[in-house]
Amino acid sequence: MSITTQADQIALKADLSTPIMLAEKKQSVYLRVGLTGLLLKEQKIAPINVALVIDKSGSMGGEKIRRAKDAAIMAVERLRKDDIISIITYDHHADVLLPATKAIDKNQIITAINNIRVGGSTTLYAGVETAAKEIRKCYDRKRINRIILVSDGLANVGPNTPTELGALGASLREENITVTTIGLGLDYNEDLMSNLSETSDGNHAFAEQATDLIQFFEQEFSDIFSVVAQEVNVTIIGVDGTRPIRVFGRQAEINNSQVSIKLNQLYAKQEKYVLLELEVPATPANQKRVLAGVAVIYRNLGSDIRERLSSLISISFTNSLQQVKKNTNKDVMIAVLEQQAIATTELAVELRDKGKIAEAQQILINNARILKEEAAKYQSQKLQNLGISNKINAENLDEQNWNRQRKFMIREQYRYKTQQKY
Repeated sequence: MSITTQADQIALKADLSTPIMLAEKKQSVYLRVGLTGLLLKEQKIAPINVALVIDKSGSMGGEKIRRAKDAAIMAVERLRKDDIISIITYDHHADVLLPATKAIDKNQIITAINNIRVGGSTTLYAGVETAAKEIRKCYDRKRINRIILVSDGLANVGPNTPTELGALGASLREENITVTTIGLGLDYNEDLMSNLSETSDGNHAFAEQATDLIQFFEQEFSDIFSVVAQEVNVTIIGVDGTRPIRVFGRQAEINNSQVSIKLNQLYAKQEKYVLLELEVPATPANQKRVLAGVAVIYRNLGSDIRERLSSLISISFTNSLQQVKKNTNKDVMIAVLEQQAIATTELAVELRDKGKIAEAQQILINNARILKEEAAKYQSQKLQNLGISNKINAENLDEQNWNRQRKFMIREQYRYKTQQKY
């Protein structure tokens, strides 16, 4: 059984993998809570407060910096007069090229972008920190506050580990500031960049060629201009002995029977979901009981009002295994299989990083086989595509291809875990 409720800007859809379970047996069930942003009216599109952070270290010379400038200029041209933009560049130190200002004189902003020159090392951390300071100058909960970082190299000045950048992203998330990272070329640290995005609930992209930058900027700004809700807090509470076991793909807090997840933003016509496994106590046949309660509190960007959605999730019990199988929810099982497959590819990356190529390859081949079988069972093109991707990954673990393939794998893992649109 599917439960759908709707508020002004969000639709909530809660589904169980097996809404009818076997009686008299303690077991687990998967709960998928989907949140979809509803279509915005143009007049409701929120103003933005964006900081562009552009790596201008020596490695960014030539076509890379030219394309980065083109992408930044494209972004400026999409801004409205009430939107706020700041531009930060960094090499061995961070510079504020354009302090936070309304996008009224676009020619002046474009001139500043065209004056960027490359040279020096890469102080990525300082670049993001400086951008956050510019965001804070004009911070407004009614605005979409976002940092967009473009870098082609390793952070070699200042804090430079995924853990340190992840902590920075987490602190910005608490301020409702999101960081999107775009790694350019084959020399950036994908763990660092994806960790910064994940902990702040932003997007992450791998631009293999400099010519890809404009496409990713266009997609990123399409997301920005479609934000319908911010400060989204999802709470799921198990009822009468129902116990949360794990949450797939997302950062979450589990405290006894309660699960808490925070999403910075939701977009129009896009679904983000929370997927978790619940342990269900043994229950007699022919009974129906409430399994869990779901509550979603968010800030509506159209009205600037905090709104609430809630739902109760019920489940029935039977002695018939055939009835259980007949009522299995295909969409929930596909989501579970996707997330399990992604966790397996993460393990494969860990093994390959340790030089265990054969083991990593075998895991990916087995993953591809399982996904092919499950794709046929559930008639899922998504699972079919993921299986093909696993096969390609398995074929590119050698020294010659690994650096490039690793970036594709981290990018793919990120998209599936966060349901990123692009």
